[in-house]
Amino acid sequence: MGLSIGLVGLPNVGKSTTFNALTKAQNAESANYPFCTIEPNKAVVPVPDERIDNLAKIVKPEKVQYSTLDFVDIAGLVKGASKGEGLGNKFLSNIRETEVILHIVRCFEDENVVHVEGSIDPIRDVEIIEQELLFADLDAVVKRIEMLKKKARGNDKDAKEQLEVAEALLSHIEEGHPVSTFSDIESDGFLAMNKDLRLLTSKEIMYGANVDEDGLAEDNEYVQVLKAYATDRNSEVIKLCAKVEEDMVDFDEEEKEEMLNDLGVEESGLDQIIHKGFDKLGLQSYFTAGVKEVRAWTIRKDTTAPKAAAVIHNDFEKGFIRAEVISYEDFIEFGGESGAKDAGKNRLEGKEYIVQDGDVMHFRFNV
Repeated sequence: MGLSIGLVGLPNVGKSTTFNALTKAQNAESANYPFCTIEPNKAVVPVPDERIDNLAKIVKPEKVQYSTLDFVDIAGLVKGASKGEGLGNKFLSNIRETEVILHIVRCFEDENVVHVEGSIDPIRDVEIIEQELLFADLDAVVKRIEMLKKKARGNDKDAKEQLEVAEALLSHIEEGHPVSTFSDIESDGFLAMNKDLRLLTSKEIMYGANVDEDGLAEDNEYVQVLKAYATDRNSEVIKLCAKVEEDMVDFDEEEKEEMLNDLGVEESGLDQIIHKGFDKLGLQSYFTAGVKEVRAWTIRKDTTAPKAAAVIHNDFEKGFIRAEVISYEDFIEFGGESGAKDAGKNRLEGKEYIVQDGDVMHFRFNV
């Protein structure tokens, strides 16, 4: 799908440790010093989905394939990053290429792990990063206004429309507000402008509260203040212990479940990140289920059947006739495709059909 989630935060807050656990590859160097990550690490992460496992139990395919998400671990930002401090705004451009931001925030005390600001203060840390993102957006909008003014003088109608929006947006940012709260964010002028600029504070943000083991079962004071901050901004906080998640990388599901139970946790923080990130990106899955493969296919919500078919192959959309559809629930209840058909649960849908999350599909096409 080409959609990705960028991990950001101050140096040495647990981003690379979280990334290691997410990818289960241990390929992002992690160490107890700032700027450990120099280049953005990228990885494709499977989306845990018990529906795939349940389908496979019935179909018994040769292989299974889950939906995936792209994660990017971006070097730690510091105060002044938008002006070149630390490793500078090179890494702001890395964030610009992502669709959702996962902001890892340190929410635990440990005198053996240094903090770039010298103390633990989640709100201060969050505001440092978000101010740098806002400064970068301010700079981008100022430059765009200069360009639009030149075009507008040449009677470029589109430029005049965008210029009006850009100047209003500049005032909004100068007042300290993120782009996501801009009143004209749905206007054609803004959308045309942001298609190029990909403004950083226009993106969805999730906060990852990195705690120690003791902080998993019950929210500590740092998590509490971060949750209050996020609630005011209509954002979510996902609590995790990056070190524990990394330790569980090589565990099987039974061992992982036992450890989480011992820690008083129902679901891994990383699984929450993946599932909520998938949703924040506006994605869902439909399934194909055959003896060769049971597979989840990733589409945007509100996708029509022909567009969903194109994810498998462009010819499926070009020659689309209709789709055979069984809901996941019916497929499971009646023991597979044959049982669902016998129960009258198989539907034929046309070009206007909006694919639902969990549909089990087979496409008829002719090229």
